[in-house]
Amino acid sequence: MNTAYGYMLVFLGGGLGAAARHWVNRTALNVVGPDYPAGTLAVNIVGSAAMGMLAAWFAFRGETTTAAERLFLTTGVLGGFTTFSAFALDTRLMWERHDIGAALLYAGASVILSIVALIAGMFIVKLPLS
Repeated sequence: MNTAYGYMLVFLGGGLGAAARHWVNRTALNVVGPDYPAGTLAVNIVGSAAMGMLAAWFAFRGETTTAAERLFLTTGVLGGFTTFSAFALDTRLMWERHDIGAALLYAGASVILSIVALIAGMFIVKLPLS
């Protein structure tokens, strides 16, 4: 598969995934209201379940699946829907390799450092311009 084709697959799949995430968020907003991020919770759980199903399918039953289909579905669609699914898969693969310490470090660092980075980014933007 050539590089441009791969980027196009990710672009198209990512757009579909992002649109699906927006739909879930809007639907959850209408059902639950604005005070709880139910849409984000839903896409993270559904996206992680879908990534697990795809990873298992590709590993155990997907012998006819092409690299392009895998790229479109995982990096594209699920990447646009939620990157949490990739985080969950990476953590699981480390755990499966019996690299428990690395898996726990990765999971903890991903959550904590991402929140710290978000707070830092907000702080930087609030700084007065000189």
